[in-house]
Amino acid sequence: MVTNMEQFFQPIKLSLVVSISALMIVSVIGLLCAWLMEKKQFKGKVILDTVLLLPIVLPPTVIGFLLIMLFGNNSVVGQIIQFLFDTTVMFTVGAAIIAAVIVALPLMYQTTRTGISLVDQHVEDAARVDGASELDVFRLITFPLIRKSFFTGITLAFARALGEFGATLMFAGNIPGKTQTIPTAIYVAIESNQMQLAWAWVVTIIVVSYGMLLIIRKSA
Repeated sequence: MVTNMEQFFQPIKLSLVVSISALMIVSVIGLLCAWLMEKKQFKGKVILDTVLLLPIVLPPTVIGFLLIMLFGNNSVVGQIIQFLFDTTVMFTVGAAIIAAVIVALPLMYQTTRTGISLVDQHVEDAARVDGASELDVFRLITFPLIRKSFFTGITLAFARALGEFGATLMFAGNIPGKTQTIPTAIYVAIESNQMQLAWAWVVTIIVVSYGMLLIIRKSA
């Protein structure tokens, strides 16, 4: 039986904050990028598409390393953040959210783009002929038709964000009570032979994942 309830619940709360925050961000960015890449033509489109999908094939440690190089205290971005906000990104909840966004975005983007590619262009063109604006076309025609793909993307993105480990460990660290998520907590529990605690977190993440996926799938 888990004796320290605060020790048990803290990684769960943080994991939910990180994964839900990341999900909100990738839902917007993924949808916008998918629409842009599918509907517009511009120079560098193939390069941007490759960049958006790159985190799928990159090892988590590489992603973590690149995030450290980009947001670390010695980087230009890191120094600007330090100057403007008198704080650093690394080893914070924000770092965990950024890592989760990076690894979850490709799943949201690709799934939604596939849905948009299957929308009949003639239906959208007919609405434009009738005087509908681009926003109306997207809101009333495109999005309802890609709704299933969109919610599938949300499902995959949430699952990926919730289970993120490698990049989070490198970029956000594993600070109990501050940046420790369920995956990193499980790792530490196993390393310290706290198998009962590890099992409790494993069961929890399975239940949370199943519950969230069930809710999202029923909404699709």
